[in-house]
Amino acid sequence: MTPTQPTAQDQLAQARAWQRDSSRVTVLSGAGTSAESGVPTFRGPGGLWRDFKPEQLATPEAFHSNPKLCWEWYDWRRSLIAQVKPNLGHFALAQLEQRLQDSFTLITQNVDGLHNRAGSQRILKIHGDIWWTLCLSCNRIQSDFRVPLPDLPPRCSCGGMLRPGVVWFGESLPTLTWEQARKAACDCDLFLIIGTSAVVYPAASLAPLAQSHGARLIEINMEETPLSGSADLSLRGASGEILPQLIDS
Repeated sequence: MTPTQPTAQDQLAQARAWQRDSSRVTVLSGAGTSAESGVPTFRGPGGLWRDFKPEQLATPEAFHSNPKLCWEWYDWRRSLIAQVKPNLGHFALAQLEQRLQDSFTLITQNVDGLHNRAGSQRILKIHGDIWWTLCLSCNRIQSDFRVPLPDLPPRCSCGGMLRPGVVWFGESLPTLTWEQARKAACDCDLFLIIGTSAVVYPAASLAPLAQSHGARLIEINMEETPLSGSADLSLRGASGEILPQLIDS
């Protein structure tokens, strides 16, 4: 007889059991998590701004060529993000952090700050944060939540020009943050990868790294990804619907 395939409810029940039995949990969240809140991904159809593609503006070269234009784009993005709210998936992860404390790490590719607004604190932002500014003169990083920004490009209190505190195309990930992310992947016994295409490296290397160190891997995504076949469980659906059920123990 052909073995019966597990139902979605069977898979969810298994995921809940693994979550309850885990002593250390690491999560990687991607753009799909934010898209559920209405944050545009700025890719694909409709991903243009004034006829520019993100790849033309989110680079060091673009900023040094025309910092005002680059900041106008980021100011526009900030204004859109300011209007959205964290979804139930964000709040579920914050609740899981409260439960596990130091045994939980959230790694995010997102720069929108929605995890913070949901209450998460142990966050490794490997691509930076759109609400951070970095001074090109004194290297000070600080938060600025004003929308819109009064002057473009903005200036630091030291007089230096500020740039958005995000990782641009062609730049390396912040060394310390990335090493902490790798360590969290190596040390966990359950790794959740949520709302990410699993094709953007080096972030996509974290899930296989966790598995190679013995962690179970659960994927939560609306669609199949290159990681789906190797995941221990691949739960298909919105993270805002699945995560609250997953942590409800």
